[in-house]
Amino acid sequence: MYEQVYKGKDEILLSELILNPQHSILTQSYDSRLRLDSRRPHNGDGFGLGYYTSPILGPAPCIFTSTIPAWNCINLHRLSAKTTSKLIFAHVRATTEGALSDSNCHPFNRNGLMWMHNGNIGAWKHVKRSLAMGLQERWFGSVGGSTDSEWAFALFLDVLDRMGFDPDSPTLNEEGFGHSVLRKAMLKTIEKLNALIAAIPDKERKEREEGLDCRSLLNFAISDGHSVVCTRYVSSRTDEAASLYWSSGTSWQQDRGTKGRYRMERKDRGADIVLVASEPLTFERDDWVIVPTNSTLTIHKQAAMIHPIIDEYYNHNPSYNRSTGFAVSKGLETTTTEGKAGGAVDGIVE
Repeated sequence: MYEQVYKGKDEILLSELILNPQHSILTQSYDSRLRLDSRRPHNGDGFGLGYYTSPILGPAPCIFTSTIPAWNCINLHRLSAKTTSKLIFAHVRATTEGALSDSNCHPFNRNGLMWMHNGNIGAWKHVKRSLAMGLQERWFGSVGGSTDSEWAFALFLDVLDRMGFDPDSPTLNEEGFGHSVLRKAMLKTIEKLNALIAAIPDKERKEREEGLDCRSLLNFAISDGHSVVCTRYVSSRTDEAASLYWSSGTSWQQDRGTKGRYRMERKDRGADIVLVASEPLTFERDDWVIVPTNSTLTIHKQAAMIHPIIDEYYNHNPSYNRSTGFAVSKGLETTTTEGKAGGAVDGIVE
């Protein structure tokens, strides 16, 4: 799977982000430069777009999903060439949980909230029932598909509601919940997922000869139409998380005379655009910064803020070298501590 977020001061044509760049998310769906998984070389199990429109149309984003591979969908080209937005989510899918169906394609939404996930919930079949039973009826009934990602979204909605912020609030269109509320709800969601996994009985953990793999890869993205919170997280002290990059600048421009070659321009210290992606959209190393493992990236008014997720899996040593083997085994991209994409051994796979 790969995910991508755009938040800008001004609207952008979707094709300038999703289709036209040489290494756009559409290109990555069939030609990822970092993907090493020969078992599943493509992200061809559907895709989705979510983007916010004029406030007069209501708070909910427009969602377009399809089980057709992104590179083979003519409607994606038609839509992207004529649609603009200031806040966009894009996702291409390689199935880990759930059947191939529109209801399982990201992004998911509820009222003005939009959600994506790149990764997996550890020991999912052993925690799904407990997660579902702990939800309030409204959020239990909101799940329309069968992915662990959508159940995680239902848990986030439940957490937000219990914090005193109604996800179905009619005022969400006007002001959103605020980036600090979204980040706190995200942290509590991760905490609850870890607690559910920790509560699995020892008997169930020993059912499999090799033991039950309880590690999770949780690269989440949530937006209320005003702010965005992304996570790069793994529930392990020794393993690396799936990759996540961000870039900011004053404009996203195509180089003159070079079709498909885009650059993030920086005319001053301010930022009018923030991009987040599982894999960089350009090959210019200076354009992209890696989100540290087990951190949140918060975007508010085009300002990007990174905070550590300090729990039992956080390592305070910034030079600690985590293993990339787990993320690779799950078909996901990782990065080295030096900020480069992993090579033939340390690379990616999902």
